[in-house]
Amino acid sequence: MKRVTVVGSGKYGSMTALRIAEYDIVDSVVMTDIVDGLPQGLALDMNQSRYVEQFSTKISGTNKYEDTHDSDVVVITAGLPRKPGMSRMDLLEVNAKIVTDVTKNIMKFSESPTIVVVTNPLDQMTTLVSEISGLPKNKVIGQAGVLDTSRFAYFISEKLNVNMSDVEALTLGSHGETMVPVPSQCRVNEKLLTEMLSKEEIDEIVQKTSNGGAEIVGLLKTGSAYFAPSSAAATMVRSIISDTNDVMPACSWLEGEYGISDVYLGVPTKLGKNGVTEVVELELNNDELTDLKSASEAVKDKVKELNSIINQ
Repeated sequence: MKRVTVVGSGKYGSMTALRIAEYDIVDSVVMTDIVDGLPQGLALDMNQSRYVEQFSTKISGTNKYEDTHDSDVVVITAGLPRKPGMSRMDLLEVNAKIVTDVTKNIMKFSESPTIVVVTNPLDQMTTLVSEISGLPKNKVIGQAGVLDTSRFAYFISEKLNVNMSDVEALTLGSHGETMVPVPSQCRVNEKLLTEMLSKEEIDEIVQKTSNGGAEIVGLLKTGSAYFAPSSAAATMVRSIISDTNDVMPACSWLEGEYGISDVYLGVPTKLGKNGVTEVVELELNNDELTDLKSASEAVKDKVKELNSIINQ
């Protein structure tokens, strides 16, 4: 019996749970939240859509971690969302406490789940889950690159007025300010992006992509993005559960790939039943590789900041 747990039943968590259920690749999806009645009510509503949408996966809601037992995959969405004017790093201290508690509770009832982390600040929270859970590094992955890449592809398609299916895009590095676009791997109708747009135009799209989440927060005023993020998290879960080893950008542990070691960073990653099965090394140009290494150093600095907080 295959089970996926989604921790956190806000808009991000509940939409992720629904998308996974609609894939119909697991027996059950469990949503857990600290708010009494919230996951239960959402689960009831979702289950009542199964007839119309024609999926068999059962969805349950709970306030008890014991109901998440024997999960194959756990998606951690729990945490304080960003508010207008807040950076991801503003969330570090409060979300570190939440994620620590969540991870400890998950590990009480699931022996060796693969954990997909989406709580911000993403790179640091992924590192924290890895340390607290004690799981092998390949079993803990952060979701960022799929989302950033999807945003990048959207802005490219809008700029060039082409169908989304004609775009191949890729972003690596950290989630946020040190996101690393990879124009050398981006194509539109098989033609290199660098042949279609100037450096200035690409830089403009990169900036819009990096600010994509903040722009949505500013417009919504009382929430943050969840449609695109939930799609990104769910597609990672699908690759893991179905053991397809699809290649996608994910926050994975590096042990020498790209000349980088001992850090969680967004890189092309094969995802299968055991989590990360391979970090794929693409031929990046010198600028892209330099930017990726710079991003890794920035993440390491922030992890030091995280450690100073949790060791107080």
